[in-house]
Amino acid sequence: MTTTAPFSYLDTPTAAPLSITELMPGAYNLLEYAAVTAGEQVLILAEHGTDPVVIQAIAAAAAYRNAEVHVLSTPPFSAGGWDRETPSPLLSAAHAAADAVISLTWWGEVHTAPLFFNEVAKQRARFVSLHQTATAAALSTGARFPLELYLALEARTYALISAAAEIRVTTALGTDVTFRDFTTGSPVSGHTSAPVTAGMWRPFPYGGANFSPDQTDGVVVIEESTVTGVPAERTTLELKDNRVTAIDGGAAAELRRYAPDGYYMRHALIGLNPKVRSAGGTQFEREKHAGAFYFGIDGLTPQGAVDRAAPGHAHCDCQFDRPTITLDGRPFVDNGTLLLLDDPEIRELAGKFGPADILLDPNPRLVLPPRYSR
Repeated sequence: MTTTAPFSYLDTPTAAPLSITELMPGAYNLLEYAAVTAGEQVLILAEHGTDPVVIQAIAAAAAYRNAEVHVLSTPPFSAGGWDRETPSPLLSAAHAAADAVISLTWWGEVHTAPLFFNEVAKQRARFVSLHQTATAAALSTGARFPLELYLALEARTYALISAAAEIRVTTALGTDVTFRDFTTGSPVSGHTSAPVTAGMWRPFPYGGANFSPDQTDGVVVIEESTVTGVPAERTTLELKDNRVTAIDGGAAAELRRYAPDGYYMRHALIGLNPKVRSAGGTQFEREKHAGAFYFGIDGLTPQGAVDRAAPGHAHCDCQFDRPTITLDGRPFVDNGTLLLLDDPEIRELAGKFGPADILLDPNPRLVLPPRYSR
């Protein structure tokens, strides 16, 4: 197993103080996404290692809307919830009192019981998570993409995958896996995401179409995962009837220890945001790039059962930067290129914000000028 993938915010650089100017278009879109209004109680939940310039940019955007801003800095969350004594109960108490929560933690709330999706749904707060994306680079790239244009891509994608009976994903390294009997939408929010409403959890930058399968079959070659990072040696999973039936290769032992009772396929996501970085970013940033793909396998109970209502203490996300995806045999993503970016209606809508060739160009090095972000 190799450690070439970033491990936490301690592995990511901080931004120069004056760069807050470049973060404000993305921070503006974040607050639009979270539907923050004057007088609301906004909780910014950060880790001790989160870039202070990112915290300041988001706090300033909320304060500009005349919201009451509160910043709570916490110890890092643990992958897989291995440290069950965290997070502190202070987080749940603050969450219960907030109108909106902006989470800047490294590991998504899926790994923790107090902030798991079913707990989010019990509270009145709107919950937006920048898991692994509370960086200056993420706020100045994918976060600038216009919300209206993203929602059009998301709605079109959900319509297409909801009408399909089969989603097949292949890669040049040998992954060939087919999903059937799936439901679409995030665990909490349903199909669309703006404005975010009470009890809803959504990731930011906005990035993809989520689905949960009940039937998954095929073979997976891991390129990067929560447990393995980027494996130093070829590591494969075999899936049948939505269960992982075999794990082989260099990182097999690490994967087995992480979920000793076995794995099932919990959910998957197709990336839709062309301005999210596909190189140099963290796993949870790159997953959102237009044409990327990832899925999350999770641990079975000790009785060998699937429990999607429980926190993902053995949740392992697997990232694929350049997949080929078909819907009932029809091409949808070609070697990492989202074909929907060439749709005439999408390009016409992009023209409201600026040149479609600039807004929909999936080269993440071509940063969107702020004047085209809204």
